[in-house]
Formats: sequence, structure tokens, C-alpha cells
Amino acid sequence: MSSVFTRFAADESGATAIEYGLIVALIAMATVASLTQLGTDIAAVFTTVSNNLTTATN
Repeated sequence: MSSVFTRFAADESGATAIEYGLIVALIAMATVASLTQLGTDIAAVFTTVSNNLTTATN
């Protein structure tokens, strides 16, 4: 029975999977943050263009 616990304690495949999961989560968070900021900037550009077009037609 102790050999089962010894093998379980020595097995690092679960730790590797968790590490990869954490890396993927970090990349996903950075991507979401970047795209959120980019979306805000693009919305501001379209608002400026819309306002300029409205002013030009009046």
C-alpha cells in the first residue's frame, strides 16, 4: 500500500498540467485586457469620425 502512495507522490504529470493551465489563463487574461483597451480606443475613433461628419454636413 505504501508503494501506491510513493508513486502518487512522485508523479508530477498533474503538476505539469496545472502549470500549463495557469500559463493559458494568464495569456487569456492579457488578451482580454488588450482587446478591451483596443475596443475602447476604436470606439473613440469612430465617435470622433461620426462627430466630424455630422459637423461637416451641417
